[in-house]
Amino acid sequence: MTQFSNQDISIYNSLSGKKEPFKPIVEGAIGMYVCGPTVYSNVHLGNVRTFMSFDMIFRYFKHLGYKVRYVRNITDAGHLENDADEGEDRIAKKARIEQLEPMEVVQMYTVDFHNILNTFNFLPPSIEPTATGHIIEQIEHIKQLIEKGFAYEVNGSVYFDVLEYNTTHDYGVLSGRNIEDLVHNTRALDGQSDKKNPQDFALWKKAEPQHIMRWPSPWGVGFPGWHLECTAMSTKYLGEKFDIHGGGMDLKFPHHECEIAQAKACHNHNPVNYWMHANMLTLNGQKMAKSTGNNILPAEILSGKTDKLSKGFLPSVVRFFMMQAHYRSVLDFSNEALLASEKGYKKLMDAVKTLQSINITKPSNEFDVSSWKQRCYDAMNDDFNTPILVAELFSAVKYINQIKDGKNSIDKANFDILERTMDDFIFDVLGLKAATDSPSSDKLSDAVQILINLRNEARAQKNFTLSDQIRNELLAVGIQLKDGKEGTSFSTD
Repeated sequence: MTQFSNQDISIYNSLSGKKEPFKPIVEGAIGMYVCGPTVYSNVHLGNVRTFMSFDMIFRYFKHLGYKVRYVRNITDAGHLENDADEGEDRIAKKARIEQLEPMEVVQMYTVDFHNILNTFNFLPPSIEPTATGHIIEQIEHIKQLIEKGFAYEVNGSVYFDVLEYNTTHDYGVLSGRNIEDLVHNTRALDGQSDKKNPQDFALWKKAEPQHIMRWPSPWGVGFPGWHLECTAMSTKYLGEKFDIHGGGMDLKFPHHECEIAQAKACHNHNPVNYWMHANMLTLNGQKMAKSTGNNILPAEILSGKTDKLSKGFLPSVVRFFMMQAHYRSVLDFSNEALLASEKGYKKLMDAVKTLQSINITKPSNEFDVSSWKQRCYDAMNDDFNTPILVAELFSAVKYINQIKDGKNSIDKANFDILERTMDDFIFDVLGLKAATDSPSSDKLSDAVQILINLRNEARAQKNFTLSDQIRNELLAVGIQLKDGKEGTSFSTD
């Protein structure tokens, strides 16, 4: 444990609806589970934001010296369309449409998921289990639930009995919904009549002849329910009770509500002390959705090959943009917001570079470095308030620039604190990378900007032949110019 392990952290607990002092079950160690992706398509930006929030939290705990077991699963079976108990498995559907084996789909999009997260400088979790790798554990959980009277089998499928559970427990404790309001999926679908109550949810589904993904079980050939997978995997690697369970706000109900019910029915106590939920991401003020076209993929942000952006952006600029909002707040993604974040990111990186060359003379009478350092910790200790942390980092940027301009000063002891704290929070906790990590990209930008300037001069002189030649020859080597209200930008293949 480091000297900072005694920091008093408070976490907003979705279960209680308030901030609570954080006290791990085992001193010096933390168990954290985060619901991972269902790997049937490219990971979308909203998911990246959720995983980035928990990457930041994972980083901060590690920075404080905690031993963290961070488990983030891969859902590679059992997640049906529209988060329902009926219909087609999302992965099996993709496999059928693309004429692939389901595990080809899983492999393709798991690789995409890892590539995207690596690009944005995520730390890998301690364990990354898959649903298909834990079929036996899920079957054992179902056996327990049947034995305790909280689940029933009918026609080869097994369902959780919500009304029976609610006689001794509180179904809806996380989402705050009344049992009468929890009639989800009441449409007339095949198999709906198998349930005792419309509120009941599937633990194991009988595989129809056309269903590709199937496993043997005591109730016949079938596949697991989506909610059960996370209960089985979190319990196996973190125990019957662990510290933190996280995920997106959209998972609070029914997924996380069902997880609580399954675990409490088995073990008769709450499985998790702190439930944490990251909020949603909007695009240009509207909900992101493929169906409406208001959607953007992470890779498109980097390349700029989208009509939503004027150019491509560095991964650290995108990460810095997301860290400027609290993980529990809605964040609106737009070209203008990214451009503003790019400027802020460059100021931050310039200040880090400036630190290497400033004159160390005497302590400042105006900037208390030790108090500033604690304010950085105070921000993170207050439910991981990265916007306040960023504001504190920019107060240090102002101070650094004052030293550079001879308007302020610093001595060796305070310089060491300042430099170490900037490095710790910018790189270790926020997970940013220095702009110098991609010099070839900077040189390319500079070279293309020279050509853009020459093209602008040609257009001003009505030399459209030269203007078109510059544009077309750049396009021929994979560089596309985009003319917009704010000038000309470019993207690369």
